[in-house]
Amino acid sequence: MIILCYDISNDKLRTQFSKFLSKFGYRIQYSVFEIENSDRILNNVLTEIKVKFEKRFSESDSVMIFKLSETCKIIKIGYAKHEDDSIIIV
Repeated sequence: MIILCYDISNDKLRTQFSKFLSKFGYRIQYSVFEIENSDRILNNVLTEIKVKFEKRFSESDSVMIFKLSETCKIIKIGYAKHEDDSIIIV
């Protein structure tokens, strides 16, 4: 999986950025998205960030991308521990 987190001060730009990210993954925290670990998807995300957003970022804005491997251990506490549970409807 790819974890992308951001801190963008401008409300309008932050909203546009989160809507953009929702095309590629889903929100797991307010400013944190989980995206499928695919080189193609990551390249698309990086290209679009550089073309559409990077020039509009202020000096205090930041985006961090963590590309996790299958061997990474993820510990979930609280509500997050139920995100991987399957739903069975009978």
